[in-house]
Amino acid sequence: MISRLIRRLERYDFLSDEEKQVLKGAVARTKEVPADEDLVREGDRPTDSTLLLDGFAARYKLLRNGKRQITALHVPGDFVDLHSFLQKRMDHGVVAFTPCRIGLVPHSTLRKITDQHLHLSRLLWLTTLIDAATHREWLVAMGRRPAFNQIAHLLCELFLRLQTVGLTQEMSFELPLTQAELGDVLGLSTVHVNRIIKELRTKELVTWRGDTVTIEDWLRLQGVAEFDPTFLNLENEPR
Repeated sequence: MISRLIRRLERYDFLSDEEKQVLKGAVARTKEVPADEDLVREGDRPTDSTLLLDGFAARYKLLRNGKRQITALHVPGDFVDLHSFLQKRMDHGVVAFTPCRIGLVPHSTLRKITDQHLHLSRLLWLTTLIDAATHREWLVAMGRRPAFNQIAHLLCELFLRLQTVGLTQEMSFELPLTQAELGDVLGLSTVHVNRIIKELRTKELVTWRGDTVTIEDWLRLQGVAEFDPTFLNLENEPR
């Protein structure tokens, strides 16, 4: 049930059999969430942290005028609100972009893990640090990179994150987001997103058919994006 989380953590450091069993027993229950429904709402005080098992979700803030800004994308193997264990009240929402299956891990279980399994606690802490590092990359992209480079950077990021949890096929991955949703992610209009996707195709950097994105030239795409994967912490080393 939580094999993708285990696979993700094993990318960072070795997990013992005991630690894997602790993670497997941490999910108290699972839930199916339809697309466009909130997994967590702004202002909530969750008693569980939500692990994304299947589907795509997004962290967001809603402005008074009804406009939405996406501040993070979540893929299977991600905790979407691990920080709620300590922060208590949510200052943003998390929405299902696609039909999602989630696992709910009680905060009481997380407290036991932090008390009794220090190495595992550090790895879970690392995932929140990577969330923060990814957020910094998005801020730099939105503030300083041209839109074309910004989208190229996002594609590089998602490819590596999905590859980590076994959700790529060679150089292809599924990205089931509409162009309007991509616009909310990137802070761009739908028209602008459409134009850039066409440019990516014309330059033969990617093939984009339906929900399937295929990277045709990884090195060139990395170069265009000025993509440095350091922020994803994909090296396996003692933590």
